[in-house]
Amino acid sequence: MISHLLIDAGKLYATNKKNKRWLFLADQVAHIAVIILIFIESTSNFADFELEIPIQVWILILCLVFLTTPVSIALKTFFTRWKLSPGNTGINSLKNAGNWIGIIERLLVFIFIVVGQFGAVGFLLAAKSVFRFGDLNREHNMKLTEYVLIGTLLSFGIAILTGLAFQKLVQL
Repeated sequence: MISHLLIDAGKLYATNKKNKRWLFLADQVAHIAVIILIFIESTSNFADFELEIPIQVWILILCLVFLTTPVSIALKTFFTRWKLSPGNTGINSLKNAGNWIGIIERLLVFIFIVVGQFGAVGFLLAAKSVFRFGDLNREHNMKLTEYVLIGTLLSFGIAILTGLAFQKLVQL
């Protein structure tokens, strides 16, 4: 608990506009490293440690949680460089709808990858493109189109890589 407080305090102290994104990433890596170190340290002999829940389930839970809020925050942090305010999108949208759509699409892509349905990933991407095409075409807003495309590709890419990493980790 104290280590997390120190990590966050250090990040707050060192953060400026130029290093905000990189410090966010370093902060997250440091938090994960502390959790892993405490887990390893808390088991006197890691090889003899038996979990009642299989390690594959813990890895699955970690991946699913990672694909929700942490990735949403990371993407939001990444996109701060392009301040696309709701006023200049030309689209009247539900509050936080994009965030929820992103979370759901990442979870679906992850599940499709894990069960080996790569074609379903393509179908989901195509379906999203069809629904978004009308909005983007009607608005003639190049910034919004680029914003949506970059966000979609990053979101899908992270979910695909997480799914592939999960498959490799559970094979160990």
